[in-house]
Amino acid sequence: MNSPYLISRERFVPASPESVFDLLARPAMHSVIDGSGTVREAQTGGPARLAPGATFGMDMKMGVPYKIRNTVTEFDEGHRIAWKHAGGHVWRYLLQPADGGTLVTEQWDARGVRHRVMYRIMGVTRRHPANLEQTLEKLANYFKTP
Repeated sequence: MNSPYLISRERFVPASPESVFDLLARPAMHSVIDGSGTVREAQTGGPARLAPGATFGMDMKMGVPYKIRNTVTEFDEGHRIAWKHAGGHVWRYLLQPADGGTLVTEQWDARGVRHRVMYRIMGVTRRHPANLEQTLEKLANYFKTP
């Protein structure tokens, strides 16, 4: 299905699916790999590692600082993890073993958002492809040996 509300990018990461998943499942690491420049840090009091149904908060900044609360909606250890917040869009990572590493697909999925046309009007759907590509680059670089 081709939709401006499902943006997907993929990249080879030189690490095992288990290692990549473990990093993605740790909210404290999200600011390290964020390519959008909006994720600041995980809020205190949340889980150190995500699990099915877990909720966690993040400190964000897009012009002005704000906080966001997320809920894990998909969780298949080593293969798939996704979360969404009250706005309804989903951040999803799909991991597939590849020769010497992992093919990581990152998705921003707003197909289920009621007023999703606002994302297009605000330019979010135009910015996200580059943001996803930058996040995947940071993720790959995190696992490269020095």
